[in-house]
Amino acid sequence: MNAPYDGDRAQGTGGPTPSQGTAPGAQVPGQVPAPAPAQDHDPYVQDAYDYDPYRSQDLSAQDPVTEALYDRASHPPPAPEPDGPSRHLPYGDHAATTQFVGVDSLVTRASEEEPEPDAFTHLYRDQQAAPGVAGPAAEDAPVAAPAPAKPAGKAASLLKSSALMAAGTIVSRITGFGRTLVIAGAIGVATLNDSYQVANTLPTMIYVLVGGGALNAVFIPQLVRAMKNDADGGEAYANRLLTLVITLLGAVTTVCVLAAPLFIRMMSPTIAGDPKRLDVAVAFAHYCLPTMFFMGVHVVLGQILNARGRFGAMMWTPVLNNIVVIATFGAFIWAFGGFTTSGVSEGTITPEGVRLLGLGTLLGLAVQSLAMLPYLRDAGFKPRLRFDWKGHGLGKAAGLAKWTFFFVLANQIGLVVVTQLATAAGTAAEKAGHGGTGITAYNYALLLWQMPQAIITVSVMTAVLPRISRSAHDGDAAAVRDDISYGLRTSAVAIVPCAFAFLALGVPMATLLYASAGKDALNIGYVLMAFGLGLIPYSVQYVVLRGFYAYEDTRTPFYNTVIVAAVNAGVSALAYFVLPARWAVVGMAAAYGLGYVVGVGVAWRRLKARLGGDLDGAHVMRTYTRLIGACVPAAAVGGAAAYGVMRVLGSGALGSVAALVAGGIALAAVFLLAAKRMRIEELNSMVGMVRGRLGR
Repeated sequence: MNAPYDGDRAQGTGGPTPSQGTAPGAQVPGQVPAPAPAQDHDPYVQDAYDYDPYRSQDLSAQDPVTEALYDRASHPPPAPEPDGPSRHLPYGDHAATTQFVGVDSLVTRASEEEPEPDAFTHLYRDQQAAPGVAGPAAEDAPVAAPAPAKPAGKAASLLKSSALMAAGTIVSRITGFGRTLVIAGAIGVATLNDSYQVANTLPTMIYVLVGGGALNAVFIPQLVRAMKNDADGGEAYANRLLTLVITLLGAVTTVCVLAAPLFIRMMSPTIAGDPKRLDVAVAFAHYCLPTMFFMGVHVVLGQILNARGRFGAMMWTPVLNNIVVIATFGAFIWAFGGFTTSGVSEGTITPEGVRLLGLGTLLGLAVQSLAMLPYLRDAGFKPRLRFDWKGHGLGKAAGLAKWTFFFVLANQIGLVVVTQLATAAGTAAEKAGHGGTGITAYNYALLLWQMPQAIITVSVMTAVLPRISRSAHDGDAAAVRDDISYGLRTSAVAIVPCAFAFLALGVPMATLLYASAGKDALNIGYVLMAFGLGLIPYSVQYVVLRGFYAYEDTRTPFYNTVIVAAVNAGVSALAYFVLPARWAVVGMAAAYGLGYVVGVGVAWRRLKARLGGDLDGAHVMRTYTRLIGACVPAAAVGGAAAYGVMRVLGSGALGSVAALVAGGIALAAVFLLAAKRMRIEELNSMVGMVRGRLGR
């Protein structure tokens, strides 16, 4: 069956399938009859509004840092739902009497009030169909989506908190991106910013390696189970976990701060070879490394709140971090002047300037973490230190995290190699008069490039992942295949045009956003263009790996990550040695996408074998081929229009705005016209999704 997921399939509802002797249309005792199919129903729109409001299932939503410091798509998801008496309701709830909430409802009906039932029923009820969907209908026939049911009880207040959470995520991303703009305006995008980036990357790398991946993948699901099953609502387990994180990260942070010079030398021998740059980078690291402690505390406190149905705090508190950092670098501009006037560098920045920027960075994460405490008190949770770890499941959970550790280690090794090469290339290029060609350009372009993935693909797969896990648990390979195919095709409608837009319009995007960096912003645009098309395999890899996670397989994603990291590091090294220094980081950006091309090829074959040799490849390839066919002429026309405008008006703010508007309109018009002529059906699903977000 190649159509998108069509609701809860008959074998999962407890009712017999037609092959078991039930006549079509006959009602099974105890089963809610299926509604009659609509005549003109579009099978590609039926699940466009089924979103998961509980973002805790996606690791990219749990990360307290919004910068592109490591590959978020490589993080494994939390453990799947435990076994239970029912496929769809593993904790024994009755499928015919339980109602569920979708994410799009949180935007359009957040103000509705309803009576209150059990406050904890929402914890495991993501992505279930509304009553009346399930039934022994034939698989190949599209089933009409039932009218949305009114959310019951706690659902109304849950809708409000979920809408607040979604808004917090958007505001956090906007302010996080604004932070990079202010940083560029204060210290530029050349070698001084490279030193800051290296120092600010270190705590995230070490945190994720030491415990961040395991915390999300293993301990958090255990926390949710403890809340459901323990007599005290999981409070003792939560305090033990919080104490463990505080103790572990406190010790690691102390050691790392003392070893800051060693870490800087490891991250960038180029910086270590320049005494002035080394002193500045080590000073930044002394302030930045303690942030890893607050990262861990923020994640644990946030997940404790999530387990109690308080979702907004974890999404909104990063906004405070961004505001503090923006204010800090704004104060630096006020005191020392902007980069275009001060030309500040490692040799001219004062100790007071370093101290201001370092303390502001540390204060931002501290405020983000401590801002969770009032929410905890409001939720009735009392943080206490508990060192009675033995015999309470923490050791067993740590044992399950070994593949997560290796997974993250492989990813971080690749990041270290790229950081070393990019800082060396940026230093050499700046000596030749080409600033903005080092690790700062790489990170800033990567941050912008990853936004469509974080907003589109993650949103689509957040909705699909729970039912993939349930289908895998039932051994329903066909359902897993259908949902993987649906996720790939639905996300591609937006991802493929975005990839070509970066290729065609990367330069005016960068020169507009980073105009405060002067002519150096042009080089960020070239790096963004090189990243461009790699967004397609990057998104595909994210979707395909969800299939392995559904089968509780973390070993295969680990091996796949090793392959991607090895290809990325190898081709990046080749680009460094073969290309001129100015273009070396551009080559490294292209290497990033190439690594995912190889990774997708390997992962696709393995998942195809896992699903019995069928992954709906013909259907998926047809969609991607048509989308690429529509995007090629669109990118050519849009890129030519932008180039022509910039030739006339220049690469300043005015010329960049005009080029971006002219190129964007031309690209969108040609793409939509070509897509309409090619009859790309998946556009219906994406259009329906957008309309749902707008409340239409």
